[in-house]
Amino acid sequence: MNKKIIMTVDDSASVRQMVSFTLRGSGYEVVEAVDGADALSKLKGPRVRMMFVDLNMPNMDGIELIRAVRSKPEYKFIPIVMLTTESQASKKQEGKAAGATGWIVKPFRPEQLVAVVKKVLG
Repeated sequence: MNKKIIMTVDDSASVRQMVSFTLRGSGYEVVEAVDGADALSKLKGPRVRMMFVDLNMPNMDGIELIRAVRSKPEYKFIPIVMLTTESQASKKQEGKAAGATGWIVKPFRPEQLVAVVKKVLG
């Protein structure tokens, strides 16, 4: 069976830990990245099946990261869910235009995160 590797990209260590703990507890492998640039370098490793991406990060924000990921043929259709404190319609539209698959507003409930993953990855 293919390992289901999920990447969480957030400049907040506590958010990365919460996402990792939640997903690992449900049997997924997790790769953590501190910002968009770090995430892109880690996509060169084992194949990531899904991403949770913060919007506001240093070096490369979530929108820029999504555009960069979508430009890679092997990641063109990977599910990318924004996990952010932003809830404005304009930001959601910008994320969708960049290629975001979905949007979860922080703070989130762990079961909400797992439900999204199960729905997308099975």
